[in-house]
Amino acid sequence: MGSSESWSAALVCFAVKEEAAEFRKTLSSLTGFGNPEILITGMGRKNSERMLAQRLEKSTPNYVLTCGFAGALNPKLEIGDVLFEADINGGLAEKLKASGAAPSKFCCALRVATTALEKTALRQNTGADAVEMESGVIREICRGKGIPSATIRVISDAANQDLPLDFNALMTADQTISFPKLAFALVKAPGKIPKLLELQRNTRLAAHELAKVLGKLLRSLRNGS
Repeated sequence: MGSSESWSAALVCFAVKEEAAEFRKTLSSLTGFGNPEILITGMGRKNSERMLAQRLEKSTPNYVLTCGFAGALNPKLEIGDVLFEADINGGLAEKLKASGAAPSKFCCALRVATTALEKTALRQNTGADAVEMESGVIREICRGKGIPSATIRVISDAANQDLPLDFNALMTADQTISFPKLAFALVKAPGKIPKLLELQRNTRLAAHELAKVLGKLLRSLRNGS
């Protein structure tokens, strides 16, 4: 896997395009690299399962990376910290450490953890460092097909931080954010807007830090080091 060909045969999954935006910029700034394929799966288990299954019908990648944002459960973690969990047989763990990511345990939840109390409960029940919603099923499918995989996630909200809105209440049936519901929620509670803008700034910072680590990983894989 120490070649541009192996990297270009990688599949890099993100739930939403905002998570992938900075990584796309990183790829566009590099020359002489085979670019990996980016798959936007949608949020949650069902969307990820469906989109990955459809993609794997076409061909089998050398490995799959499930990337994006995560909420901190470990109170020591800060916004912008990049974490990973990798298969032993993928050869990625040491390269991820060298690229600036920390080995961690993830909890894959069925809903967005929106309050500090929810995060505390998840930490106590699972012992996980961070929570997200897609990697569990993606890694499960990959293990079933013998494809090496890794979860690479960046902290977008701290363990002691409540999100400004209950995003679960703003979801449509297919687990996408309903903008009419979002607009109505903000009309009802305009005082939430500054916190929502702060979250937006934090996610941009998080996406940038994730892209930096993925860029270093790409160089490491390209150089075979």
